[in-house]
Amino acid sequence: MDIIFIDELRIATLIGIYPREQTVPQTLEISLQIGTSTAHAGSSDDIRDTIDYAAVVERLRAKLEQRHFHLLEKLAEHVAGVVLDDFSAAWVRVSVTKPGVMRGVRRAGVVIERGRP
Repeated sequence: MDIIFIDELRIATLIGIYPREQTVPQTLEISLQIGTSTAHAGSSDDIRDTIDYAAVVERLRAKLEQRHFHLLEKLAEHVAGVVLDDFSAAWVRVSVTKPGVMRGVRRAGVVIERGRP
């Protein structure tokens, strides 16, 4: 199993349970580790033989900028579903953080890992 990774993707979305959070977009940082085989792409040198990380970023930006989530856990599950279903990944590890969410805390977040049965 090989890993394609995307680190600290910044996306603004509505996230949170408090009234202000439900009206003012916040910037989240999302990091992904995507499990897939890159062997064929390694020999063919063709982007169609792998998961195109630019396409993943574009899809996530489009989907997340249109939605509101109450919890980081729900957003992380949504991101995992997009990567697994839309890009046929074998597994994915998703890290979502809210920078500066609380005084004295650099960032808080959640990490999940999901795969195909």
